Amino acid sequence: MSRVSGPWPPVSVEPPAVHPKAPAPGTELGVHFDECFGCGDEVDAGLRLRSVVGEGHTVRSMFTVTPAHQGAPGLAHGGLLACAFDEALGSAVGNLLRRPAVTGKLETDFRRPVPVGSTLHIETRLDGTAGRKIYVSADGHLDAPDGPVAVTARALFVAVGFEHFTTHGDSAALQKLADAREKQRRARDGQEWEINP
Repeated sequence: MSRVSGPWPPVSVEPPAVHPKAPAPGTELGVHFDECFGCGDEVDAGLRLRSVVGEGHTVRSMFTVTPAHQGAPGLAHGGLLACAFDEALGSAVGNLLRRPAVTGKLETDFRRPVPVGSTLHIETRLDGTAGRKIYVSADGHLDAPDGPVAVTARALFVAVGFEHFTTHGDSAALQKLADAREKQRRARDGQEWEINP
């Protein structure tokens, strides 16, 4: 048992148990949903955040700030940076623990401006679990994995059942996601083929 603290009282946690089928270190993580604002490719002004599994209980993510992401002239919008961290933290939870979870609490600390055109490198760590609660934290480095820290974040995710998404989500979007996942599975398993006319 160890303890974590953050935007909540210090709590005792178990070390995170990375799922046996979690992607190996060095694995590039794909888009979990094409229409996701955080990582999807079909959202014009989306973040298009990309992630790679790191060593231990970490995931490294990055995104480049575009003019569509600015708040003050020439600077990233603070809410958009919080969104990027929510995506990066959630990617670590979903891919390493392979448990559906939702954000329960997110705290961000803005330490320096993030200019348009810069790339934010986010290093996410699984800190521990306590029942359904999953604690994660991250540091966002400016323009290089070892660049100055511009933003830090801590979050509490809560593990949920799939019925959370089927009850509260859009059924058409869920079906689109299921179809895309099936197509990916068939391609991965060598079952994807085309018939010549």
